Amino acid sequence: MMAFEPRLVAAIPALAPLLEDAVAASVLNEAAVVEMPAHTTLFRQGDTCENYLVLIQGSVKVFARSEQGREIVLYHIGRGGSCVLTTSCLFAKSPYPAEGVSETSIKAIAIPAKTFERAIAQSEALRDFVFTTYSERLSRLIALVQQIAFDRIDVRLARYLIRCSDSTLFATHQELAEELGTAREVVSRHLKEFESRGWLALGRGKIDVIDAKGLELRIEELLSN
Repeated sequence: MMAFEPRLVAAIPALAPLLEDAVAASVLNEAAVVEMPAHTTLFRQGDTCENYLVLIQGSVKVFARSEQGREIVLYHIGRGGSCVLTTSCLFAKSPYPAEGVSETSIKAIAIPAKTFERAIAQSEALRDFVFTTYSERLSRLIALVQQIAFDRIDVRLARYLIRCSDSTLFATHQELAEELGTAREVVSRHLKEFESRGWLALGRGKIDVIDAKGLELRIEELLSN
């Protein structure tokens, strides 16, 4: 654990207002700052939530795992973000329903559950931050459920590739399958089809999107049928 570093929080727009609130600033100053290397399991399904965490450096992946071992990525947490499942577990005093793993080395502020409960009742700035980040993340989760339930997998894959088209996407077919909540074989089949149409080039562990416009037209075609 490290000492609290105000400059790191002040540099994150979403967190800066917390330093101007006496209660929130006091809580942050007393909070632990934890560091973890990449690929560290931060919490598992069934774990008790003991801290409210705010990420100040790095990236975290939160995912669910089926009984058969298939994974689906629920969301990623970046700099200045917090985990909607952590917030939900603290409010409901329930265990984690999913898992969280650091994608890079991370640094996070850890506020003990009891301190968090007391501070959120006293600090308007902390309440605003917690509920704003909670609602934003919850909206994305609902959108994910809708996509899985109603959108074709080739449409979802094409949209994902378009979002990453500004640079080479370094990801395996298995990693894409986990992002989209499907099987690796399904992703591989559609990627090969996209490649055969000249929209992308597949390499070992990487994908180059050559024709994003072609993918966009394919999405329009599929949605119109």
